[in-house]
Amino acid sequence: MSTTESPLTASDPATDRAAKETLEDYTLRFAPRGYRRWSPAVVATTALGGIAYLADFSIGAGIGLAHGTGNALIAIAVAAVVIFVTGFPLAYYGARYNIDLDLITRGSGFGYYGSVLTSVIFASFTFIFFALEGSIMAQGLELGLGLPLWLGYLVSTLMVIPLVIYGMKALSKLQVWTTPIWLVLMIAPLVHLVVRDPGTVDRFLSYAGTDGDGGVNTASVLLGAGVCLSLIAQIGEQVDYLRFMPPKTPENRRGWWTAVVMAGPGWVVLGALKQAIGVFLAVYILAEVGPDAAPEPIQQFRSAFDAMLPSWVVVPLAVVLVVISQIKINVTNAYSGSLAWTNSFTRVTRHYPGRLVFVLVNLGFALALMEADMFSFLNGILGFYSNCAIAWVVTVATDIGVNKYVLKLSPLRPEFRRGMLHAVNPVGVVAFVAASGISIALYFHALGDTLQPYSPVAAAVIAFVLTPLMAIVTRGRYYLRRPDDGIGEPLLDRDGNPSASVLVCHVCHEHYERPDLAACQTHDAVVCSLCLSTDRAGDHVLPARPTDT
Repeated sequence: MSTTESPLTASDPATDRAAKETLEDYTLRFAPRGYRRWSPAVVATTALGGIAYLADFSIGAGIGLAHGTGNALIAIAVAAVVIFVTGFPLAYYGARYNIDLDLITRGSGFGYYGSVLTSVIFASFTFIFFALEGSIMAQGLELGLGLPLWLGYLVSTLMVIPLVIYGMKALSKLQVWTTPIWLVLMIAPLVHLVVRDPGTVDRFLSYAGTDGDGGVNTASVLLGAGVCLSLIAQIGEQVDYLRFMPPKTPENRRGWWTAVVMAGPGWVVLGALKQAIGVFLAVYILAEVGPDAAPEPIQQFRSAFDAMLPSWVVVPLAVVLVVISQIKINVTNAYSGSLAWTNSFTRVTRHYPGRLVFVLVNLGFALALMEADMFSFLNGILGFYSNCAIAWVVTVATDIGVNKYVLKLSPLRPEFRRGMLHAVNPVGVVAFVAASGISIALYFHALGDTLQPYSPVAAAVIAFVLTPLMAIVTRGRYYLRRPDDGIGEPLLDRDGNPSASVLVCHVCHEHYERPDLAACQTHDAVVCSLCLSTDRAGDHVLPARPTDT
């Protein structure tokens, strides 16, 4: 069969609209080989372009100013290691099987409806960080153009809408062309400062912080790591790009793995460097602007540019850096958030309203946070949120790494289609709820002040222990509702990649590749994953196999 998509006219206008709207970005579904025409290098560049955000500078600065440089650097390193280790299996599964993190989560311990919990967690991540990045952009517009903050918040929100509507095609072009400019603007002033005045490095390394005495202590490190670990959910946005990787073959194996590692868990290497630079720049400008303004990236780069450039170009260049950075990340935040909300809403209501609706919903939440001045209590928000994010990511990563490959109680091939999965899998749901609930209680001092800094550690350890324990207790019975999808043709090709064979969904009459379809219960035909999701009567959903459940 041909692997090209040739849409036919559907008999049901609502179903036809829903199907066609998802073909650009493959919301809720497997990304087919016929659409994935980018090279590994382009996909990796696009994914890494999305982490050009300046929030890392603020996060690092906040930790460094509070706890001192030594504690901040150790905290950043600890968080980076955790994020890299947990992000690797998620990035691999997204790139190998061409599905986003929600679809991975469904088959990795949560079940078809159970992963709605984590979709909401991820959607929250996107609008929290959209608000943070939008606040930074508004600060730049205020300094450079004199716009009041409230108007800057509105401008930073509205300007991403035209870009994010068009999905991966528009985003890949934006990220590839803007990344070199961003790198030069970020690195050049830092190099100039160090070369011109090496004493800045000594002052940076010896800074004790407002809450510390210059020494390294466990509580400060863990509190700082907890804030950094709020970024653990960033792997979801990386996977939103990595799902468009080309098939892995013997010919492209080296480039494929390089792209997956660099653009998957490898994002945190650059993220950690930006956090460390944020500490450096905050210490550098502290005497000039004071502790309240030092964490603001616009102030950091204004001072850095001022040391190397004529005064007339300093503010415009700092504003350009801020605007480029914020557009690059906030189109990703808006895009990924819309996917997460759409996933949740469509499964719960069995109605697809269109992704654009949830672009606007996500932006509305973000704008409300900005107008509430979330930037002023940033570390508190991120410290609380990190408990939920850690519990989710560690649970899924443990299910893949331990339950699939060590215990072999979880199916190796990820499953996401309705009818193939149980509604709820207690393995992931129990581990996630317990880990996030107990760690949040610790964070709010419910078990005493001494244990409060250990909340992120508790989230990770509990999720890591409970996930395989629940799989052993349930003997893996709640992963698959049935062992096959009723289609005789193989799901994977000889290289282990998802099959490129094309079949026609008899509900919407669109052409889809084999992994996105399952047999119909009531017809001798196949149905695509979106039509299964929106089947309110369940007429097309395959029955469970009692002997296999």
